[in-house]
Amino acid sequence: MPSFVHRQHPVILPPNRVWRSYLGGRTLDSLAGVDTPADGHFPEDWIASTTRAVNVGRESIIEGRSVVEVAGQAHDLATLLEADPEYFLGAAHVSRHGSRLPLLVKFLDSSIRLHFQVHPTAAFAQQFLNSPSGKTEAYQVLAVRPEVAAPCVYLGFQRPPSRTELRRMIVEQDITALEACFDPIPVAPGDTLLVPGGMPHALGPGLFLIELQEPTDWVVRFEFERGGFVLPEAARFMQRGLDFCLDVFDLTPRSREDVLRTQRCAPKAPEALGPRSWREERIGADRTPCFGAERVVLGDRIEWTPRGLELWIVTSGALRLQTRAAERRIGRYEKVLLPAGLDPVMLEPESSAEILICRPPA
Repeated sequence: MPSFVHRQHPVILPPNRVWRSYLGGRTLDSLAGVDTPADGHFPEDWIASTTRAVNVGRESIIEGRSVVEVAGQAHDLATLLEADPEYFLGAAHVSRHGSRLPLLVKFLDSSIRLHFQVHPTAAFAQQFLNSPSGKTEAYQVLAVRPEVAAPCVYLGFQRPPSRTELRRMIVEQDITALEACFDPIPVAPGDTLLVPGGMPHALGPGLFLIELQEPTDWVVRFEFERGGFVLPEAARFMQRGLDFCLDVFDLTPRSREDVLRTQRCAPKAPEALGPRSWREERIGADRTPCFGAERVVLGDRIEWTPRGLELWIVTSGALRLQTRAAERRIGRYEKVLLPAGLDPVMLEPESSAEILICRPPA
């Protein structure tokens, strides 16, 4: 096995802001130290991304793919993975997926309710879109803006229309009728929610969250205008047309109680890591085969061995991460990728720290 200079270093993930059609990003500006944080059209930070964003009218701009830092040098993440796939991803992953990273993680910072939208399942994408992945996604809610009195999301149709009526609502942009299909689903910081492909949905205003998803930008936006911006026709229906996209929708009626019971992911029983440290599974293989997530609470200095590629996001406090080749302080909302082939590392919190670990499919 050849020796690579990047081995035994953590992969640091700088901000990677991406243009979107909705408004937000003030929180991300604050985290970046911008003098006057403001909402605009860069409300997302794509983390450890090998996926290119699809933005109609911005095709000449390559955005979405992450440039990362290893041992003080900048690298395109996808190129780095291709150069040393077994080290970064693990032999079992490479045997199944090759050097492809079938995961996309984002910070998402909304100032307004997002467009009503729906994403294809993996099965639909494989059959009709020539894509190995659809876009099942999950949300880990981090914070809510103080001006938002009733934070919420919209998940599934509580009162689904017929296919014919849904088509009419979309063509006529009868937003009142579309809104009447949904009930707002209350959310709070700490909630974990799973949104399978096919489920119509939207995020409410003022949410700052981590989104895990399959690594595509497939989306059917069936509401065309938000925040004063009207989507061009090519950005609405995956460039396939409305009738094709109506097959993406799951029209199963889902009461608010059903959604809270089935789509909210309760943490599993914690596993002790030390006297004041533990881990708990948030999204396991029993919930989705698309990705996994666990929460780690650190109150002690502990040794950690990565279980495959791990994407770490510090959600509270700070810690020092020491590998065989480097030592690095990771503060709140900073991100780091730990390769599958990394030797055991030492983790030492500054009093305490919490981390969300995001994983590609098992």
